[in-house]
Amino acid sequence: MPCSLRSKIISLSLCIERGFTQSFETIQQHPSLPFHNSPTVPSSNRQSGSKRHITCTQFPLKILKTQSALNSQQQRSFKSTRRLHTNLYPRQLVLRLSNQAKRFSTALSAPFKTMDRSTSDCPTQQSPSDEENSPEVSDTSSQTTAASTPSQTPAVLANQLAKYNLTEAILFQVQDALIELAEAAGTMMVNAEHAILNEASTKNNTSDLVSDYDKAIEAMVQKRLNEEFPDFGFLGEETYQHGQKLTDSPIFIVDPVDGTINFTRGFHNFAISLCLAIDKQPVVAVVYSPNLGKLFTAVKTHGARMVNELFVPRKKPGPNAEDVFVPTFKTKLKTLPEYRLPLAPISPPMPSLKKRLIAIEWGNERKGPNWDLRTDVHTKLLTSDEAGGKMILSCRSSGSAALDFCYVAAGMFDAFWEGGVWVWDVAAGWLIVEEAGGIVASANPGDWQPTLEGRTYFPVRGAKREEQEAVVKELWEVMGDRKFVYKDKKKPDDGTVSAAETA
Repeated sequence: MPCSLRSKIISLSLCIERGFTQSFETIQQHPSLPFHNSPTVPSSNRQSGSKRHITCTQFPLKILKTQSALNSQQQRSFKSTRRLHTNLYPRQLVLRLSNQAKRFSTALSAPFKTMDRSTSDCPTQQSPSDEENSPEVSDTSSQTTAASTPSQTPAVLANQLAKYNLTEAILFQVQDALIELAEAAGTMMVNAEHAILNEASTKNNTSDLVSDYDKAIEAMVQKRLNEEFPDFGFLGEETYQHGQKLTDSPIFIVDPVDGTINFTRGFHNFAISLCLAIDKQPVVAVVYSPNLGKLFTAVKTHGARMVNELFVPRKKPGPNAEDVFVPTFKTKLKTLPEYRLPLAPISPPMPSLKKRLIAIEWGNERKGPNWDLRTDVHTKLLTSDEAGGKMILSCRSSGSAALDFCYVAAGMFDAFWEGGVWVWDVAAGWLIVEEAGGIVASANPGDWQPTLEGRTYFPVRGAKREEQEAVVKELWEVMGDRKFVYKDKKKPDDGTVSAAETA
């Protein structure tokens, strides 16, 4: 979808969603408007009469009037079409347009269906079928759903964007661009993986070759982002300069290959992590693992989603150039079904650390206080209650911090306790966790508001807020008064490697 058309659709959807309540109240207070002259106004006059418009928060009446004029057969067709298309990218746009337009048109047409104006007292109530088909837009007070713990309100986000003369429409344009870049980078990764595996069979060290591919992917991403968004900054793992900091102004944060060891060994758990941050907070996130066929995305205040890619069998590598190990996608990422995160409609209870699945990475720092803390906490988490431990279900080490965050967001992991990773490893995953109803505390005790550059993180999946906080506090108790301590940032190629990348 062209960016200009997408921007118009986004603006329309936001207008419908946020102006609905206020607009309906305005209509109720102005019975002299054409739609409310009389319950007995002839239908011909209603459809082709006065061209006066409702002057309340810029509602597109043509769409609403057209929708309200649908007969019952068309309404059934409309609902069937909505069921089909709300799972397709971009789900949030199609769903918001169709659902809100239908609800508002029902409110407008209610006075004409009966002589009794009281039938329109509750025009915005959703039917059970609507709630079943579109749970993400129905308001709920339950604290067990993703929507119960929003990371930021729309009004706060709008003010944040306004400081830089931006609107929410630009966030979806950025998301589109990042998804396209992730798909292009995914093809480069798969081709590179084959070359690296061939190289590994003849040489002992493939680090130089891996670095070349990392740099090539990051250079491609940076070039395209600079062309499309020249006013935004850029912070990448491969181009990071000693002392470089995040800025308050819009900046892209990029890790071209997160999970480098997995990448070199042919283990499929690696990904590209792309993020846009404003005021040092992530607002758009894309994490894509080409070999796993999973794409995770999030836009601030609009939820998080996962695309489960459909692969066509790939051609096996051969001696000829045309037999290069290139992935052939059955269809583009943007047209594949999306799943709202977390994957479970209602997050399971999480009363304590016991029987929880926790992700922990290891790194190459195998001595000193940070290592002692990591191994001691790991041992206590796995030890039985009788021996003074917490007896969690198990630990997982995926080798990619970006994917660990995404697995927490999806509900596959209950939490991820980590110290030592870099901002480019976690920026995108952080937003995806929050938009899926999770929280991100610090891995160090007492810090409920970690920063992107803090290097200690403890994301917890969606659940009741008191349960999330209880899990965090319980793990902090295991740590006691000990904390991860990391010196000022050094350039990544000086030998300092994040824990998640060396698992």
